[in-house]
Amino acid sequence: MKWMIYGATGYTGELIVHQAKRLGYRPILAGRNKQKIETLATHMEMPWRAFNLESVDTIASQLEDVDLVIHCAGPFEETAEPMLHACLKAKTHYLDITGEISVFELAHSLRKEADDAGIIICPGVGFDVIPTDCVAARLNAQMPNATHLALGFDSSSRMSRGTALTSIRRLHKGGAVRENGEIKNVPLAYKTRRINFGDGEKMAMTIPWGDVATAYYSTGIENVEVYVPASPKLITRMKRMNWIRWAFAFKALRARLEKKVAQGPAGPDVKERERAYTWVWGEARNAAGDVITIRQKVLNGYTLTSRGAIELAVYIMRNKLSPGFYTPSRLYGAKLIDRFLVD
Repeated sequence: MKWMIYGATGYTGELIVHQAKRLGYRPILAGRNKQKIETLATHMEMPWRAFNLESVDTIASQLEDVDLVIHCAGPFEETAEPMLHACLKAKTHYLDITGEISVFELAHSLRKEADDAGIIICPGVGFDVIPTDCVAARLNAQMPNATHLALGFDSSSRMSRGTALTSIRRLHKGGAVRENGEIKNVPLAYKTRRINFGDGEKMAMTIPWGDVATAYYSTGIENVEVYVPASPKLITRMKRMNWIRWAFAFKALRARLEKKVAQGPAGPDVKERERAYTWVWGEARNAAGDVITIRQKVLNGYTLTSRGAIELAVYIMRNKLSPGFYTPSRLYGAKLIDRFLVD
């Protein structure tokens, strides 16, 4: 089968390209910048194409002979919709590495169209949301009557430039949780609690992580929250920011922050990725008040993304699967996390 990595010259896209190369694959490398794509493809000895995402018809014409695309070009809230519709038109399987709730919801809304087109749509085939999604699925299997699900992760790794920019773009929206089956916009640092993610108990706060969308589709559990460690000082700062976060809806203010982020490194280097593993945590609770917990130690998020995206792409191409919308754990099974565990 012929497949493509779009956004191949971005920080995470290039990690995925190198993982494909290590495993002996030669996907088509694609992106918006012809010079960058050609340079990378020449170095990696892979075929390439350059096209933008402004027209669904243009994208679809580039995907007519492509069986599957891993979409890596953010911001996904702008790029996912045209790529998704182009994949539906070209009958090309769609994977992406998004962590944006709105994109997961969009992908889920197109589940019937995916079924009709005979393709698989599976967003979030990276750190967000593979490990937390698999933990959610295992908790659900152990407690089928769970009514509440809390997930989280603890990592010392720095954000990539793209992840930081995404966080800035949605800052004005605040946080998000799922309550009674519905996604609810809430203040920043909406809830706080002490959690042992795996490396000792720490103060933590809720964040609008992708599992707020996907964990419901993987488990059917109607109440979902996602936590990360946060110092009391940071929690206080985030709570105060709720009074002014509306201002970040203005492009001029966001542009100042985005410019500062753009001046920094693209993401953690090799040595940092090798030593900065991640603890993933999950807790399920039922109406009787019973609680079960899972903790798993996994690879650095960016390393996990590079491996997870290729793992699921190859899995789709090697197996005859029913079309439609999937989360990673529903596509591959909760055992997928076992591929990325750290001793």
